[in-house]
Amino acid sequence: MEQPVQTPQPAPRRISQERQRITGLPLYFQGYLSVRHVKSQEFRVYWTELRGTVLFFYDDKKAPTYSQKLDISALTSATNIYPNENDSSQFILTLSNEELEVKADNCEYGKEWKGFILTVAKLSVPPDELLLPEQLMRMHEVLEKEKKRRITLDDHSNASLNKSLPESLPSKDNSSTATAMPACFYAVSRKEAIEMLEKNPSCGNLILRPGSDSKNYAITVRHGPNVPCIKHYRVMSKEASYIIELERKVSLASLQDVINYFVTQTQGNLKPFVMGACHNALRTAHSSESKTQKSPAEGQRHKEELTGTPLLQLS
Repeated sequence: MEQPVQTPQPAPRRISQERQRITGLPLYFQGYLSVRHVKSQEFRVYWTELRGTVLFFYDDKKAPTYSQKLDISALTSATNIYPNENDSSQFILTLSNEELEVKADNCEYGKEWKGFILTVAKLSVPPDELLLPEQLMRMHEVLEKEKKRRITLDDHSNASLNKSLPESLPSKDNSSTATAMPACFYAVSRKEAIEMLEKNPSCGNLILRPGSDSKNYAITVRHGPNVPCIKHYRVMSKEASYIIELERKVSLASLQDVINYFVTQTQGNLKPFVMGACHNALRTAHSSESKTQKSPAEGQRHKEELTGTPLLQLS
């Protein structure tokens, strides 16, 4: 008996390239989800991709084009529904004009999906989700990518707007710079931050990174007059401000202000770690070395300036 001819499925790499071409958005997370509109009765299983701030739903894992999509940039809330007897995880995504009920196979997978959705929608890793350190680290990486993507979009948008403005009208400042992550932020662990500073001293000596609890932030510095030492400082995120955990706490409006505080308080002895600055620094290292060296007395004075108010050493 002659077998029916099956339509060949595209290769996974080709599928990924085609989806990237169609959506034009970076892929942050993917997997199977069951979804339904709250008013409907039946769940439907989709292969789901989170790209930028859009959820794309595919009828099949190998389908090159999506069947539905949901923009979550205006997400109001993501509300948990108590797990059912099969230990699946359910939550409702509420937007201004609709609600969507989402179900994952298990609680851990559901918490991960919810965490990534909230991270890109709210531009903040959710502090109240019980997630594993590895998951939190990935969310911080996605957060950094999404913030940079939005800054790029704003820059392009402002550039197009400025071209259309009459020359007599001044262009407005880019307000997105207030929410941009500092250039010295890296989604790395404490150990990785230390290795970066030790292996690339010409790039700077101050790194901003996720805190050990992955809910807040931490500053890692490497500095000293003779033998450089490593110090870590906790930076707590409190609503619309950031608090440096010193004996006398310092509250600042943005993470960039936190970086500026460390730089100014040490009279420039601490410098933000930026990989792109390495090449320029290497070219000028020999000529500037004699000018930038500090005597032991000056180094001690810098240490006192930074630690005049005792700083909280992270464990």
